Amino acid sequence: MIETFDYSLIDWSRGQFALTAMYHWIFVPLTLGLGFLVAIMESIYVKTGDPQWKRITKFWMTIFGINFAIGVATGIILEFEFGTNWSNYSWFVGDIFGAPLAIEGIMAFFLESTFIAIMFFGWKKVSKKMHLVSTWLVAFGASLSALWILVANAWMQLPVGMQFNPDTARNEMVNFWDVLLSPMAVSKFTHTIMSSYLLAALVVIGISSWFLLKKRHIVFAKRSIVIAAVFGLITSLMTVATGDYSAKVIARHQPMKLAAMEGLRVGQHGAGLVVLGIVSTAPEDPGYENYKDFSFKIEIPNVLSYMAFSDPNAFVPGVKDLMEGNPEKGIMSSAEKISRGKLAIDALAEYKLAKEAGNVAKLNEAKAILDENFQYFGYGYFIDNPNKLAPSMPMTFYSFHIMVALGGWFLVFFAIILLLVYKNRLAGSKFWLRFAIINIPLAYIASQSGWVTAEMGRQPWVIQDLMPTMTAVSKLDSGAVVTTFILFAIILTSLLIAELSIMFKAIKSGPKPVSPDDALAATMKEEKPVLTEKDYLNN
Repeated sequence: MIETFDYSLIDWSRGQFALTAMYHWIFVPLTLGLGFLVAIMESIYVKTGDPQWKRITKFWMTIFGINFAIGVATGIILEFEFGTNWSNYSWFVGDIFGAPLAIEGIMAFFLESTFIAIMFFGWKKVSKKMHLVSTWLVAFGASLSALWILVANAWMQLPVGMQFNPDTARNEMVNFWDVLLSPMAVSKFTHTIMSSYLLAALVVIGISSWFLLKKRHIVFAKRSIVIAAVFGLITSLMTVATGDYSAKVIARHQPMKLAAMEGLRVGQHGAGLVVLGIVSTAPEDPGYENYKDFSFKIEIPNVLSYMAFSDPNAFVPGVKDLMEGNPEKGIMSSAEKISRGKLAIDALAEYKLAKEAGNVAKLNEAKAILDENFQYFGYGYFIDNPNKLAPSMPMTFYSFHIMVALGGWFLVFFAIILLLVYKNRLAGSKFWLRFAIINIPLAYIASQSGWVTAEMGRQPWVIQDLMPTMTAVSKLDSGAVVTTFILFAIILTSLLIAELSIMFKAIKSGPKPVSPDDALAATMKEEKPVLTEKDYLNN
């Protein structure tokens, strides 16, 4: 018999983890991108000796530090939740999932924590080059930290490089490189990291535009915008390229997610890409309540097939194909997967009984059945409710299209900003300066939408095909989870308010003036006067 589940506990545990993860992801992308922007700005300072670049570097370094501190605090809470709320998951895959997290702590976090002290406090204690090296190492350390977290997440989406040990009921890593270099890990890391760099560029442009509107710190604002716009244009192009690769990986390994992302209810040859659509609220089939046709849509013919399989006429399976099966296309039905999953679960139980009884023949027979059907292990838990095998199409579809639409807009925006800079018209373009400020919250909406797409699109799985969410939770009282959810919501909201308050105060104060010592040193080196804000006011 398949055990019954407390869905109240499951939903609240999911909600608590989603709350923590989404708050954590408010701080992380800006930190990842700002690290490299600060390193680039400091490199220009070391190369030119211009104290204005040191001033610019120090200001953005302050913003980086504020986000870094809060990001670390929220990240620690997330890691504790694996043990408190998701202990079954931690037991089932701890040997694999724990390895990237351990490497992240040993390699990336210590790299950051070692050199971040030099980065913030070593301006007059180490040489310029040593300080610059420290800044670059902090930037790389932050991205390395993200790498190992994303590798762990990617493994959950595409479990590879492992084997199941029936004696311990745990998955064990057999090939580290398969885990690290799986197509899902490569696509998830590159796309996530590039989109984070893009977000940071938009934040820098938005804050700098505010200074231009206020006619304050003109040198600082103009130079910051140029660096951020170039950085943002490059990373936005990379975000598009890595997003395309990610779609191909999803098409091959998570076809249900792709179907939900594109609202594809029935599979098609030459499937079109929906540019804009409204999912209908009227169900067509009683078995597909969450998957409706569109009441309105605009699509580009054949593009989805080409994006998914590099063939404009390729067949892209829809939700109905994946649920009911399509023998002509070699697609197994969910009923068949559930049957095989049930065989695997029963075989594991038989294996344990045979081992206790010392029945070697029965043990080997159960092991053979388990190995043959293990890839469908998680499906066995849906024998009474197969409709839960599909994610929410409206949520996945809308979050995906919000992300894509905003990502396309940001690419255009960076190009417009650079054109205005080239024509020396940016400072007088109040419309675009104001729009640059509006783009800051839009960047965060796009970033959060990406995570909603990635995580909601793979539901109901914690580990694709192997472990559904309902089997991963700890045996807790749902009331306790509700209480901690409320406490976390209060704490995390307070941290966000505190972070924004500190950041707004830092922005309002603006970058510190060039120190007399820096100005004198630069003047002596260049044998010419150092330009001030007044020299730039009319530029």
